Amino acid sequence: QPLSESTEMYLKAMVELGNRDVAISRLAERLSVTHVSVNEMMRRLGEQGLVTHTPYKGVTLTKKGKEVAVNVIRRQRLWECFLYDHLKIEWSKVYEFACSLEHATAPEVTEALAGFLNHPSTCPRGNPIPDAHGVFVPLKGRVLSELKPGEMTTVLAVNATATEVLKYLQDKNILPGQEIKFIEAAPFQGPLTISVNGKDVALGLSLAEYVIVK
Repeated sequence: QPLSESTEMYLKAMVELGNRDVAISRLAERLSVTHVSVNEMMRRLGEQGLVTHTPYKGVTLTKKGKEVAVNVIRRQRLWECFLYDHLKIEWSKVYEFACSLEHATAPEVTEALAGFLNHPSTCPRGNPIPDAHGVFVPLKGRVLSELKPGEMTTVLAVNATATEVLKYLQDKNILPGQEIKFIEAAPFQGPLTISVNGKDVALGLSLAEYVIVK
C-alpha cells in the first residue's frame, strides 16, 4: 500500500542527511518536529523494515528504506525541474512546491514527467536526480567551509530545503554555476566571507554547510 506523506518525508530527509547513522536531533531540526515525534516515527519505520536504529549512534536506512526514499527524491527533483524550467517559478520556492507534488505522483506520471523533461540529471538546486532504477551519480564536491582563503571555485549545488535559506542564497546570488572567491573564515565558528560578482558576502557557518562547491 502507498506510504503516508510523513513517512516519505522522513525517509527523504534521512537521505538528504547522509542516510547512515543520522542523529535523531538532526532529523528533528530538519523536519521542525520534536524528538519525541522522531523517536515515535523511527519506531514505526523500524517495524516496517525501513530503518534500523542503533542507540547513541542514530538511524540508518535499510535497503528497502533507501529504495523508497530515492524514489521520493526522484519525483521531487523532477517536479523541481518542471516548476523552474517550464512554469518559471522562483528558484527559492521550487523545493517547497515540489514537496507537495511529490506525494501525489504515481509511477506512470513520474516516468511521463521524466520523458517530458528529457531525463534531466540534476535539479535546479544542482542535486542529482536518481534514474528510474534509483541510480544516481553522487556529487563530487566539498562544503563551502572547507575552502582556503583566496581560493576561487564554482558552486555545484545547494542542498538546503528551507525556503527562507534558499531565498537568502538566491538574493546573494549563491546559486549553482556561480563563481565565488573564498576570502576568510572568522575564528571560533564565526561567519565566512566570500566574494560573489565582486561583492563581499558574509555567510554563517550553518548556511555555508548547505553550499557544495567544486
